Amino acid sequence: MSAVPSFDILVIGSGPAGQKAAIQGAKAGQRVAVIERDPGVGGACVYRGTIPSKTLRETALQLERLKRSAAVFECRLRQDAAVSVLMHRLDEVVKAHAAYMADQFARNGVFHFHGRARFLSDRLVEMLSVDGGKQRFTAETIVIATGSRPRIPPEIPIDHENILDSDSILSMVYLPRSLTVLGGGVVASEYASIFSLLGVEVTMIDRAERPVQFFDREIVGQFVQSFERQGGRYCGRQTVTQVRWDGVSQVVTTLADGRTIASDKLLVALGRQPNLEDLNLRAAGLSLTEKGTLDVNEYCQTAVPHIYAVGDVIGPPGLASCAMEQGRRAVCHALGLSVGSMPETIPLGVYTIPEMASVGLDEAAATKQHGAAMVGRARFDEVARGQISGIGDGLLKMVADSAGERVLGVQIVGEGATELIHLGQMALQNGAKIDAFVESIFNFPTLAEAYRVAALDLTGQRRKRAVQARRV
Repeated sequence: MSAVPSFDILVIGSGPAGQKAAIQGAKAGQRVAVIERDPGVGGACVYRGTIPSKTLRETALQLERLKRSAAVFECRLRQDAAVSVLMHRLDEVVKAHAAYMADQFARNGVFHFHGRARFLSDRLVEMLSVDGGKQRFTAETIVIATGSRPRIPPEIPIDHENILDSDSILSMVYLPRSLTVLGGGVVASEYASIFSLLGVEVTMIDRAERPVQFFDREIVGQFVQSFERQGGRYCGRQTVTQVRWDGVSQVVTTLADGRTIASDKLLVALGRQPNLEDLNLRAAGLSLTEKGTLDVNEYCQTAVPHIYAVGDVIGPPGLASCAMEQGRRAVCHALGLSVGSMPETIPLGVYTIPEMASVGLDEAAATKQHGAAMVGRARFDEVARGQISGIGDGLLKMVADSAGERVLGVQIVGEGATELIHLGQMALQNGAKIDAFVESIFNFPTLAEAYRVAALDLTGQRRKRAVQARRV
């Protein structure tokens, strides 16, 4: 066994959370090391998750734009279209992103090790390398950022050919004619809407009344309407009793009410499971919650003060933007640095078609927290850019206090939502008033004009309320 190197910060995992934690530590002048079990930097986000799914999504959107903008020719996919053709840019996108992150580690002096890590004590970590060798590390601060993998219910016989999970769904050789999606979370909703736009007959099945439960009800309702308008079907409040491959050509899903749904392929997207079982957490003095996650405080600090946990290992929402902020906050707290803005100003983005995004309080949360709220709405078909681009299913909600004066949150559904939400984020961080959006001049035509339309809706409600008050 070689000498035990010591680091100021040791990060286990190099996905969005781990990468941000490592860079934050290095920028602060710390000696930082990262242990990653995959060959390259980036974790599942780069190789099996965010990057691949968004690459396919972009292809679907490009095809849809062609259909919308050119009525003079027929644009449709061949029935035998290979998934690999639709993902033709994936390899170069993955390589470019992985190379960028590896270069960022190198520029900032972050040590990168390839292997599997496990705790020997609360400060001693052992790494098993691919050649069977072992190496030990000690660190003043340890950040657990090992990510997650698809959760597979034992009663569902996944074979990765006919019955797939979110890691194997893109390994299909050809687009199926039909696809059943089990689940209503972020991954399920994204893939369901992507494949539906590609012309696949998609059926989503979930226990919940609506998908993506942590999002504003009205925003999600608009997404479901759009999904079903393009041919998809959402079956909520349903329990699956059996999933089986018929041995010939169909996957048959049986529901508790006796109905059966047959499809060419089935995607199991029933949440994700943290990658924690191989870490020997007991040796570090840590234990898992009932949900199999690690319990942390607002700074992502575990029960062992110098050990932090970030990203999917601490549970929902499982979004890259949140994971990155958690990594940054954890290291800042460990080093006694300012953690900056509070988590409520972190934007959430779900890359369904159409996109959904949120920052701050939604209508229900604002009403619960403040007793009442006023909401301004702007539909994308009310602004010129939405009309020009044929984006009629967009909606921006601006949530204000009961007086309709202060911005409490913004929720958006529609193409460009994950970009537009950052205007709302800046408004929240700077304590902006509703009137600031009325007085702002936006480029014409842009979807950003929806902010002014929503603000005008709020000021109109204020005037109406004032008139009613005078009459009383």
